[in-house]
Amino acid sequence: MKNSDNNSSLDSRINQTLKNVQGLLKGRSIPGKVLLTRRADPPEDPSLRSSTFGRSFSENDAGTSDQMDMSKEAEAQGTSKQQNNNMTTNKLKPTNSNVEITSKEVQKSVMGARATDSARVMKFTKELSGSTVTLEKLRELAWSGVPPYMRPNIWRLLLGYASPNSDRREGVLRRKRLEYLDCVAQFYDIPDTERSDDEINMLRQISVDCPRTVPDVIFFQQEQVQKSLERILYTWAIRHPASGYVQGINDLATPFLVVFLSEHLEGDIHKWSISDLSPDKISNVEADCYWCLSKLLDGMQDHYTFAQPGIQRLVFKLKELVNRIDEPVSRHMEEQGLEFLQFAFRWFNCLLIREIPFHLVTRLWDTYLAEGDALPDFLIYIFASFLLTWSEELQKLDFQELVMFLQHLPTQNWTHQELEMVLSRAFMWHSMFNNSPSHLAS
Repeated sequence: MKNSDNNSSLDSRINQTLKNVQGLLKGRSIPGKVLLTRRADPPEDPSLRSSTFGRSFSENDAGTSDQMDMSKEAEAQGTSKQQNNNMTTNKLKPTNSNVEITSKEVQKSVMGARATDSARVMKFTKELSGSTVTLEKLRELAWSGVPPYMRPNIWRLLLGYASPNSDRREGVLRRKRLEYLDCVAQFYDIPDTERSDDEINMLRQISVDCPRTVPDVIFFQQEQVQKSLERILYTWAIRHPASGYVQGINDLATPFLVVFLSEHLEGDIHKWSISDLSPDKISNVEADCYWCLSKLLDGMQDHYTFAQPGIQRLVFKLKELVNRIDEPVSRHMEEQGLEFLQFAFRWFNCLLIREIPFHLVTRLWDTYLAEGDALPDFLIYIFASFLLTWSEELQKLDFQELVMFLQHLPTQNWTHQELEMVLSRAFMWHSMFNNSPSHLAS
């Protein structure tokens, strides 16, 4: 009887979330400016916690089709609920494509997802094929995930590093890559006798942090990879004296390094060897990482200056948002004496890179980069959604258990589906709460 009640409760939450998102996507009661077409994909599936699928989809971000009909999804969810009250997998399947609604085979879900991906790839291809890329349209598409082989070009465009004008693009990249080489020669390839004490200490700290970067991924343990990271980070720090190097920025360079290396290395990242590349290719990859990291951090300058006031401000807003969305969790954490700074500071500092499996990071960053200048404020909603994934569990833990749980979150088996759920809720809450007059008052 208890299982039946739990399933009924889950069904109720699923259907309510679908209705909420469906209403938002149809343009009803949306406060503030929302790009509806940008986020029509992520809010498709509020039942992503099932482990039945495993990681059966590729990194083509399956299940994020622009062709979703939300009303049909809700209808299908209702049918599934009546017929399969105890089968979570059948609640998941309607989100992949209309063809899959009656399917009971995972393989068919994968096939449907691939067909969906083909439609999305065509949209990206069309947008990129013109003489000038319309960045706002590209952002709308990229928000829901970018096909992996397109990521390098699209990320360069989203960050304003590559020119949207196709005739100028190669020339701009060539010039910026040469500029990076000049910076390395001027600031990095010099003896310590030409550095100040502060610069020596900063370089030493970077050299200590690089081997600690993404320790679970063997690729980052290669000495040449760490040397590339060191060059990128030190050059960035020297050219940004207001902040200099701050621990955590090393993590932010890793998605760029992986994405730009993917243009030259194939297969599983665990089998990559950077030594297979020529010095020129390595230099170009480093330059692209450097400039894209610079563009990203330009929009978050006060996150990494002294005392990191930007992060502290966002942590405060996160606390306010969680209190508004899920007051019981907020009250329990306060009663236990847990401060948001104790766990959320690292989330903002490293943008969740340390909290989720690394193979999901690039998908998450598709959404980050599509947000553009609005990213810092949207992070609040993503992180609230991430935290409240474990709403029920958190309310059962005392202070010590909360600290341990939040420092070692059970995300090691997450797939793209759990991540899409986090983004779905973030989209919905942002649409509901953002720009509300009494919301997130500083």
